[in-house]
Amino acid sequence: MIGQAAVAIWCDVAFEVREEFNHWHAHEHMPERLGIPGFLRGSRWVAEQGAGYFILYEARDEEAITGRAYLERLNNPTPWSRQMMPHHRNMVRGPCRVEASYGAGLAHALLTVRFSAQREKADALRAWLTEILAAMPARKGLVASALLHDIGAPQAAPTAEQRLRGGGDRAPDWVVLVNGYSAETVAAVAARDLNDAELSAHGALPGGAAGLYRLAYVLADSGYTERPEEAA
Repeated sequence: MIGQAAVAIWCDVAFEVREEFNHWHAHEHMPERLGIPGFLRGSRWVAEQGAGYFILYEARDEEAITGRAYLERLNNPTPWSRQMMPHHRNMVRGPCRVEASYGAGLAHALLTVRFSAQREKADALRAWLTEILAAMPARKGLVASALLHDIGAPQAAPTAEQRLRGGGDRAPDWVVLVNGYSAETVAAVAARDLNDAELSAHGALPGGAAGLYRLAYVLADSGYTERPEEAA
């Protein structure tokens, strides 16, 4: 990952509106987000099964994703955004701190895992996750991995965009990302290394949500170049 913060978003979009959704997201919405100071890269991913999308905005720091410039965009959607926001279903969205990031680059296959920690085992869970994630980019078929944690930023009231979606957004807690050029290897990580039983055994609460995605679109701030120390 690039930067020290991110906005992670999961949602469903009905198949009959996907063509317009994809056009809007690529040609207006993501460029708008990348115009916010501190937003470095945006990527849109499509679920291997079902109607799901995963959208990730990588940012310089927490100020970029909680500050006034981003909030102004959230409260002033364009006419096109006003048309598209109600089509976001089952929204899970959270500003996150990048707790750990390993590897570099961006490949086409992605695993996301959302879960919460048992309070008394949170430190042990974090230590276990950072250990196994640090080793993953060296595996054949994988290029990068990361651990994110929702920063729980206070919000006085729902934003205009949230209201257009119906105001029912949920927030993630802990998030693991595993990226690779082999979809089979990424799926194997989900099945063997980061399944619900394995996570629970190391301190996660049962009932996490895992998803496999493929890359659909990526846009980066033209003035930003990934640096080795940020990819390590």
